Amino acid sequence: MKSSKPNLGTLGRILFAIPFGIIGLNHFFMVDFFSGMLTSFIPGGGFTILFTGFLLIAASVSIMFKRYVTLSCLLLSIMLLIFILTIHIPQLFDPLKAQVAFMQLLKDTALMGGALMIAHIYQPEKDKD
Repeated sequence: MKSSKPNLGTLGRILFAIPFGIIGLNHFFMVDFFSGMLTSFIPGGGFTILFTGFLLIAASVSIMFKRYVTLSCLLLSIMLLIFILTIHIPQLFDPLKAQVAFMQLLKDTALMGGALMIAHIYQPEKDKD
């Protein structure tokens, strides 16, 4: 079934992807800031931050340019779940970080839901002969 509002889906997909690209770039320019978010049991330090930035940029580009959208959204949702479990939940137990951690947890939960919805709904375009 063809959507009666194809531009709405395209706009939503692009608006969903852009922030991930920007945040991914920030991982390269603000390594010290993101290092402060890492809990002691996350290995790799700076490498982990840079690798995460690369993955966020790759997901953003993939979603915007409609390449491997379903796979990218599924992997993005797994990464967001990892952020929730390894960064946000542990920070809830630090009184100085708990309020911001709770907001970040809610944000990443919503983004994970959005990624899962896109993964479920997205249908690659058929070749037009």
